Amino acid sequence: MKMYDIILKKREGGSLSTEEIEYFVKGVTDGSIPEYQTSALLMAILWRGMSSEETYVLTKAMKYSGDVVDLSGIKGIKVDKHSTGGVGDKTTLIVAPLAAACGVKVAKMSGRGLGFTGGTVDKMESIPGFRTALEPEEFFKQVSEVGMSVIGQTAHVAPADKKLYALRDVTATVDNLSLITSSIMSKKLACGSDAIVLDVKCGDGAFMKNEEMAAKLSNMMCEIGRADGKKTVAVITDMNQPLGNAVGNSLEVIEAIEVLKGRGPKDIEELSLKLAGIMIYIGGQASSAEEGEKKAAEALTSGRALEVFGRFVSAQGGNPEIVNDYKLFPQHSIEKKICAKADGYVAEIKAMCIGLASQHSGAGRATKEDEIDLSAGIYLEKKVGAAVKTGELLATVYGNDESKVSAAAAEIEKAFVITNNKPETPVLIKRIIGLQ
Repeated sequence: MKMYDIILKKREGGSLSTEEIEYFVKGVTDGSIPEYQTSALLMAILWRGMSSEETYVLTKAMKYSGDVVDLSGIKGIKVDKHSTGGVGDKTTLIVAPLAAACGVKVAKMSGRGLGFTGGTVDKMESIPGFRTALEPEEFFKQVSEVGMSVIGQTAHVAPADKKLYALRDVTATVDNLSLITSSIMSKKLACGSDAIVLDVKCGDGAFMKNEEMAAKLSNMMCEIGRADGKKTVAVITDMNQPLGNAVGNSLEVIEAIEVLKGRGPKDIEELSLKLAGIMIYIGGQASSAEEGEKKAAEALTSGRALEVFGRFVSAQGGNPEIVNDYKLFPQHSIEKKICAKADGYVAEIKAMCIGLASQHSGAGRATKEDEIDLSAGIYLEKKVGAAVKTGELLATVYGNDESKVSAAAAEIEKAFVITNNKPETPVLIKRIIGLQ
């Protein structure tokens, strides 16, 4: 079998066989296929596309390119949750305790932030002492006893994806649904859970810019999950403005705790309860998603989810006192306020601008090697639809570098659009796909 022939076949619009796709993924993983040929096939796939069958075979080959986690030793249905990436999205830190408090086992591997989207691992590392790397035995034991664990993804899970994504990023071949699906689902399937809930973002601050593309991606991922024997549900949600009010690392953990105390922003509470409700349902702890959502709401109001969160933090070496004392988090030394320049209503808060502002403040990375400031970030005082007066506070930037804070403030100025007419309230949860 020759890589030249595989590239030519796809360039001419042919469908690749299982053997050809497996040969390609193996060669990418072990380095026997040169990067120029890998890049050529990626471009041919972008141009010609892949069938559903080809996409599944590619995903499966990538899944088995490295370690596949065996969670069978943990009793009960294990449910994973994944977000396609957004601004201010700290739902994992809320949803996982909610689901775990209702008897669902959540064994999750998460990534770091890059560009304008944040990463759960970075957020958790703002908790003093918190360990994002656990030995497998520790991980399994914690899920069994606490109900949840969230750790960093190892390099041994779907290594083919790591190599392919690095090339896609520099060869303008990211934007293809089959390649996006295989990238996300190969990692999710390799992590070993029995069921998966996908939060697929769409809008200005998401990779999928509109609901139609988000639906296509959701359907494809759900089909792949079901073909692999996993219950898979996708929730399409709005990312035209940041989720919640806090954008950063320690700021978002604090906001997640506030939600678990029942006093967080209503948008993120609404989404968290919806996602947790679905997890509780497909995790076998409720007869419907609606009942699951009611159980999640009870776990929130009773304080049981907050208790699970504290046990989770403690089990992974973090200081559980952060739940009550936010001064234990990394602290900023500089803050800059952004105020309204006109009377009116907040018609738009461009999520991508806020994400870039967070990155500029020091809270995010431009490259994987960049160091981040765990105390840096943004707090939004107003959301879309809010009435404002000239001089009224819109947002505050936090950080420890004057130039970075100023750069972030300049980006936030572009994000807020104020008009005379009150806009319609954005619909947060657009549709649910795959919920039987």
